[in-house]
Amino acid sequence: MTDIPSPQRIAVVGGGWAGMAAAVRAQQAGHRVTVLEAARQLGGRARAMPLALPDGRSVTVDNGQHILIGAYTESLRLMREVGVDPDQALLRLPLALTFPDGSGLALPDWPAPWDAAAGILGARGWGWRDKLSLLRAAAAWQRAGFECDGQLSVGTLCAGLTPTLRDGFIEPLCVSALNTPMAQASARVFLRVLRDAMLGVRGGSNLLLPRVDLGTLFPESAGRWLAARGAQVRLGARVAALRQEGAQWQLALGEGDGPACAEGFDRVVLATSAPHAAQLLSDCALTAPAPLVKDLRRWSDTANALRHEAITTVYAQALAESGAPGQAPTPALATPETARPLLRAPMLALRAGPGAPAQFVFDRDAIAPSTAPAQPLRPTRLLAFVVSASQGDRSALEAAVTAQAERQLGLRIQPLRTVTDKRATFACTPGLQRPPAGVAPGLVAVGDYIDGPYPATLEGAVLSAQAVDFAEGGRSAA
Repeated sequence: MTDIPSPQRIAVVGGGWAGMAAAVRAQQAGHRVTVLEAARQLGGRARAMPLALPDGRSVTVDNGQHILIGAYTESLRLMREVGVDPDQALLRLPLALTFPDGSGLALPDWPAPWDAAAGILGARGWGWRDKLSLLRAAAAWQRAGFECDGQLSVGTLCAGLTPTLRDGFIEPLCVSALNTPMAQASARVFLRVLRDAMLGVRGGSNLLLPRVDLGTLFPESAGRWLAARGAQVRLGARVAALRQEGAQWQLALGEGDGPACAEGFDRVVLATSAPHAAQLLSDCALTAPAPLVKDLRRWSDTANALRHEAITTVYAQALAESGAPGQAPTPALATPETARPLLRAPMLALRAGPGAPAQFVFDRDAIAPSTAPAQPLRPTRLLAFVVSASQGDRSALEAAVTAQAERQLGLRIQPLRTVTDKRATFACTPGLQRPPAGVAPGLVAVGDYIDGPYPATLEGAVLSAQAVDFAEGGRSAA
């Protein structure tokens, strides 16, 4: 008679996308799961927050504007698993990297790769030299299986493309996917993203813009799913330290203002940021048994070597549309009956450069229309400007984005709230060594920074959790 492994007691430290994905997977494998989240809400670096409008209303936004793409198959599957309908929660659009004047690439809703070919041939503002240059490069990438030297940068990979393509297509695409300028970004990772988006499932390149906040989209929905199945989801539970004791891992927990107490678990999944996980493991190495010290320190050193990039989102309300020179601006705060979209598309690329830091702008009303039950009846006229790989202080960024909006969009805006995540992603550079999932027996790490094929994305975070083996009763490290 085959022995059936008994359920393990598993702690998931961190309630972001990776942590909640790991918790769902462990619960499905029949284990006793406890999620420990230091904050008072789930979501980690992709969470909801309230935003007050000047007219006294409050709307829910995210701590940074995010997008998904159709190739995020595991994220979409997990959403359905926990009761979220992606068709309702996400606005699906064919890939478009178009600018306010209508120039740029827009793909039709066709099967791959014909959608990409048609989009390139029909791109506005590109000459035939530009189009043939990109078609030749794309064909060469496909013949090579979308593989290249791991030390190659995107800038070097695309050096043969025309300046129009490098500046108006490759740079915004690279910085949106890898949050790293193309001169410094890994060509191998860039090509992997292109391959899976362009040659994977139909619609893999589609843009998926969240109509609901990111917490509702998965982490909070996963928390309710877990609680309904007997798992514990503990908010305000800070893990101050961990140590190995026999066959278990002991976690020193501080909840609220009370003193820290220790709890034992058969397995621990670290789903925190790379710096936090590295600190926990460095501290653990100080008192760990000799055989563990080397592994703990090597993992910590690798995580600490990651260089991080910031992302800034400037939420702003449109005040007036600038008229022709000499004309008075037109009020933009229209009534619901006369309101029209602020932008020609829900998402537009912007021409970034000195004094123009934002690469993208999102029309929040066009993504989540005011007719939706959860939205206010009047349009918010709310825009989200995204500055990837951002630098500079808040006031300087707000001033530059305000000027950029008037020049490129013909809109006068009032910044309402600016959110900068200084460690939003790791810098996805050539030859980058990322920490592995396995740390020690019974101890694993998950997150978008864990070694894998993708840059720091929500899908990368989910895939790292999917790779953890919970089926064998939790006896292996990964």
